[in-house]
Amino acid sequence: MRGALIGLYLSSTLVAASGIPAPAQAQDSAKPDDNLNAVLWDQTAVEAKANATAMFALAKIRLDQALADPAWTAAPVEQTGDFKDHPPAIVLDVDDTLLNTSNYQAWNVKAGTRFTPETWTKYVKAQVDTVIPGAVEFTQYAASKGVKVFYVTNRTKEEEEPTVQLMTKLGFPDGGNVDTFLSAKEQPDWKSAKGTRRAVIAKDYRILLLVGDNLGDFTDAYKGTPEERDKVFADNASHWGHDWIVIANPTYGSFESAPYKSNYELSADEQRKLKIEALKSWDGQ
Repeated sequence: MRGALIGLYLSSTLVAASGIPAPAQAQDSAKPDDNLNAVLWDQTAVEAKANATAMFALAKIRLDQALADPAWTAAPVEQTGDFKDHPPAIVLDVDDTLLNTSNYQAWNVKAGTRFTPETWTKYVKAQVDTVIPGAVEFTQYAASKGVKVFYVTNRTKEEEEPTVQLMTKLGFPDGGNVDTFLSAKEQPDWKSAKGTRRAVIAKDYRILLLVGDNLGDFTDAYKGTPEERDKVFADNASHWGHDWIVIANPTYGSFESAPYKSNYELSADEQRKLKIEALKSWDGQ
């Protein structure tokens, strides 16, 4: 699994590659999917590439500033005590921060299906993710500066080996003799919230930057109503674009479940109704 996995959708081109059985209905008869435009943007928009490239360019600038400032930390909650002499590190999410998983979302859009842990794990093992533009270059740049690159992901322990294999092949730095890939449920308290894993890193490293695509990649206060999430955003205004770098991802995340309070027992129609009600609309007059 990963942070805010609910809402993931998998590519039809993956069906043949991974052996995932297609649903019974023909693809051309699949029902309209709420995620179509978001996945189309993710896969085809030059604006998506430009956004990611710009954010990783900004991350390089901020990294150099952080290295020059021993009081700098991106983890004010987890980074306690005297940390100025700790070796530097950065902490990055994986899904749709470093690896583009839109093939998975696209499969569900075309096939008329929804996320399940079983198909997601099968997708991960197929190793068909592509690189988010700028991600490899940034992580290599950080490593060249002596910065340890940590990957804090909500992919599970079962999904860790194929993910590490793919990321190594794609050129992401490994940790050498340090375990830098911290997956969900690897330890009893490593759940979907990532604060406990950031705290483990902060014991021995000064965390310079957090990079992710979901509010939960930066703070454990990522759930709640849209209004509650807005308050968390405002309370952390000094971090955005400074030591917290966000990669745009409109296809899934805790934003999508906020209108229906993460109640996944609701039907798709009930979830959609509450999402529509959360929209602020022109009255047409």
